[in-house]
Amino acid sequence: MPNVQAERDGWEAEARVGVVVPHADVGPESEFQAIAPDDVFIHASRVHFAAMRPGGEMDPKIPHDPVRAFVEPPLIDDAVELLAASPLDVIALGFTSSAYVLGASGEKELFDRLAQRTRGIPLTATTAAAVTGFTALGARKVAIVNPPWFDDRLSGLGADYFTEQGFTVVHHGPCGLPSNQKLITPEALSDWIRTTVADHRPDAVLVAGNGIRAVGVIQALEKELDFAVLTANQALFWHALHLAGAGGAAARITGYGRLFETAPRDGTS
Repeated sequence: MPNVQAERDGWEAEARVGVVVPHADVGPESEFQAIAPDDVFIHASRVHFAAMRPGGEMDPKIPHDPVRAFVEPPLIDDAVELLAASPLDVIALGFTSSAYVLGASGEKELFDRLAQRTRGIPLTATTAAAVTGFTALGARKVAIVNPPWFDDRLSGLGADYFTEQGFTVVHHGPCGLPSNQKLITPEALSDWIRTTVADHRPDAVLVAGNGIRAVGVIQALEKELDFAVLTANQALFWHALHLAGAGGAAARITGYGRLFETAPRDGTS
């Protein structure tokens, strides 16, 4: 019989990354897919987020109660368990603000609880990934650019989270862009970082919020400005790949920042 010359069919994977996202948000999946090499595949599970309406619409500032509710049982636990039933290599939580509300200790309790549902598959989340990324890059002074739908109190809780982890937060706040996912452009976000953040001279900036369009500006800003640029989905995907044992795949990624040129200091690969 002649050899079959099969086309690429998606079955051979260097890594399979599961991601949990709010029910009406396409941001994490879109940006993961943009960054991912051809042999890394993304698999998502959705959790209802009461601050988001069909089509991705939100109020100009999201209330805090739905943010906390997003990580309360049973919905997120069930979503993680369903993902973990698949042959995945890692699971990522594509949500930032819940960690702000929980704080570092509350986030650890969340991880411990969800670990009971993962079948041993490694788990990470945005803020934990950002801490690992800052540390890998040797950044101590950091700036946090939050989505416009975060209010000042939520932004302050985010600053507290990173301060508690040992970083000096030289600037934080909701960015002054339209509070609408579809209206945030790479040009506008770049200009905000250039004019509002750069003068604080951080070692690194984190564009927080997994629903804000951000990964496309990383490379250009790092070339222009003298600091590392991390974004929620970039850092989360980078950390997920290393937890999945796919450090080689991470190292092949270009165009999305110097973070992919380094590895976590804890030896995860």
